Order: sequence, then C-alpha cells, then structure tokens
Amino acid sequence: MQSLKGWFRKPEEGRADPAPSRLKYRLQRWMLTPGIRFGLRFGVPLCLILAAGSAYLADEGRRGALQGLINDARAAIQERPEFMVKVMAVDGAGTSVAQDIREVVPLDFPVSSFDLDLEQIRDVITGLDPVKSASVRIRPGGILQVDVEEREPALIWRSREGLALLDENGIHVAELGRRSLHPDLPLIAGKGAAKHAAQALRLFAAAKPLGPRLRGLVRVGERRWDVVLDRKQRIMLPADDPVRALERVLAVSEVQDLLERDVAAVDMRLAGRPTVRMTENSVENWWRIRQLNGGGQ
Repeated sequence: MQSLKGWFRKPEEGRADPAPSRLKYRLQRWMLTPGIRFGLRFGVPLCLILAAGSAYLADEGRRGALQGLINDARAAIQERPEFMVKVMAVDGAGTSVAQDIREVVPLDFPVSSFDLDLEQIRDVITGLDPVKSASVRIRPGGILQVDVEEREPALIWRSREGLALLDENGIHVAELGRRSLHPDLPLIAGKGAAKHAAQALRLFAAAKPLGPRLRGLVRVGERRWDVVLDRKQRIMLPADDPVRALERVLAVSEVQDLLERDVAAVDMRLAGRPTVRMTENSVENWWRIRQLNGGGQ
C-alpha cells in the first residue's frame, strides 16, 4: 500500500499545470470547426485580394488603363475574320420587299456578328406590312441570311385614302395605285370593311354563281354588307348570317330569274320579310299598264 501512495502525490507548489485553461480549450475547439477552417483558408485570402483590388482600382487612371486592355482584348476576338459578317442575303421576298428590307436594316458591312441583334432585326423586318413572317440567322461564310414569307393579297379595299391590298385576315399588305393591277382580286369598300375581310371572302365564295356580274361588296354602317352587281343592282344583306341570306337570294334567282328582271335591290335585312325594289322604269311601265287597263274598262 505504501508503494502505491507514491504515485498520487500532489503537484509541488510553483510547478505549471500542463492542462490548457478552459478559454484556451474552447478557442482551440472553435478553430477546429469546418466553417471557421473554411473561412480562414479561403475567406481571409479572398478578402485580402478584394481589398488589394479595390485599392488598385481606386485610381481613375488605373481603371481607364484596365478598361482599355479589356476593350482591346474583346475587339481582338470579335473582329477575327471568322466572326465577321460581310453580306446580307434575302430569300422568299420580291424585289420591292427585298429592297424595303435592306432599307430598314441599314447595316454597314463588314460587321462583327457580336454586334448584331438578330432578334431586333427580325422584329424590324416583320414590322413591314408585306412580311408575314421572317427568320434571321448567320450562315457560314459571313452571310446574314434572311428568309421571308410574304403576305398573299386576297382583297382590294377601297377607302377614302385610296386602294389597298389586304390579306385573308384583313391585314394591310401594300398600297395599290390602280384597280387594273390586280383585276383578279375581289373588291370591298366602306368604312370598317377591312376588319371583316374573312366574312367578305366567304360571301365572295357564295356569290360565285353570279360570275362577272359581281362588282364587289360595300360595308354599310360598319355593321352589314351590300352585294353590288352590274346594272346598278344590289342585294342588301342582314348583319347576322349574311352568307345564308345571299344563298337564299341566289337560289330564288336560279329558279325564277329574279336578278335578271328589272330589279333595283333585293332587301334581305329582315329575314322574315324579304323585299324586292323595282327600277324606276319598271315602276313607270307598271303604272302605265295599270292605267291603260283601267281606262279600257
């Protein structure tokens, strides 16, 4: 027992305790946490670099020199021959439309492909009335390729401003100087007629049996159509379901030759009470015959 007691002797007074203090122990444990280790390894150097960079760029002359180096490097890359666009090719458009495209996209070739906003160029081209759709891309060899789909004129609209070509949706295609330039296209007139181009085309399709007698359609009161024929005849259609009303008139005319008579107008505005208005000559003849018959009695 006495031999074991020698091992548990109290430390002599004045000798340092090798165990760390509680504060030092906690500090060592805190330094071993992953976040602190990552911050000391990467965060502190990054902050030093940013501080040094900010101090360097604080001088305006240094900033200008650095910006110049960046611009020169970028220009050296962008102006390489393989990135330069030299010409513009326009396919799918007529001569006049192609010329209009070159006017609205005034590019000074050669130009770097990095300086071209293809989306903006496409929007400018599709903003032209005759252009229905367009695609813009850069082809190998430094070619700015523009593929265009033009609007097909389907109608001629006569308004106070003159004659204009419209597509099947009533969208303006181009101005028209003379009616004879497109004698094959049907004619519509009246205020607001362009907004109802699709309905007008359905009426023209239904009026095919009239052949060359058909002169055109007139929009009346911005709510309904009149079918204009030769010999100053008119078929006054209702605002609702005008195609069906026109088909009824054509069916009656085929059986009874209604439109071959001295008829000035066929009024179909009231579906339940169609009205036929005779010409002045036919009315005068009718009164003359009636008077003669009355005098003979």
